[in-house]
Amino acid sequence: MHRRDQLADWERLADWWDEKLGDEGDLWHRAVIDPTLLPLLGDLRGQRVLDLACGNGYLARRLAREGAIVTGVDAAEAIIRHARRREATAPLGITYHVADAANLEGLADGSFDVVVCHMALMDIADAEGALREAARVLRPQGRLVASLCHPCFDVVNGAAWEIERTSPTTAGTVWRKVTRYRAVFEGRFFWRIGHEQVSTVAYHRPLSWYFRALRAAGFAVTAFEEPEPTPEFVAADIEGPWIAEIPLHCVFEARKLLAP
Repeated sequence: MHRRDQLADWERLADWWDEKLGDEGDLWHRAVIDPTLLPLLGDLRGQRVLDLACGNGYLARRLAREGAIVTGVDAAEAIIRHARRREATAPLGITYHVADAANLEGLADGSFDVVVCHMALMDIADAEGALREAARVLRPQGRLVASLCHPCFDVVNGAAWEIERTSPTTAGTVWRKVTRYRAVFEGRFFWRIGHEQVSTVAYHRPLSWYFRALRAAGFAVTAFEEPEPTPEFVAADIEGPWIAEIPLHCVFEARKLLAP
């Protein structure tokens, strides 16, 4: 898909996405992914943080409230308008830019201590370029912390839950079906907005692809986690007990290697 068409999808979703994420994140971010992501980020007081593909800036605002010096970047201008509006309403000193994650030419080399990319790498066409740019703008031994749909268990258009009952009286076993894991391909992720179903582009890449791309960009992976749902999520969403057994997300930390 042409990048312009991909951006148009997110531009159309901007108002809904801002309302969905709000200031605290939606249920999936707040009660599944963030409880793993935030401890991995740790104490960022006084550190320069780039929120790459920042969306409406809910995470950027949280980090700024905790003392980080935050810059947010997103390719969708309509979504950045929401982030800037929230900043204007309740200033936290966050600077937002409209830019492609794979082309951060407005940001200087080595200008950040941490880059965070929250649930976005699988939505970025040139993820390799985005990882190279993250490495460029990080100081030596700076950290990249990222979350994404788990490549092993959440293959776009290639994974689903299946409930198998051995008898009418048993609760049944929930299985996760996966196909096309080794392939690299483009698919569509579907969102339900009221009575309408809309979609955005997503990219499946095997887990090994990400590790190779990180190494090629000059990173070494130093942590890898698979978020578990919190009691809030288990109580609120039918998928909660299933995700407690099979993770649909992963979070990793990678450090920028010193130049040889």
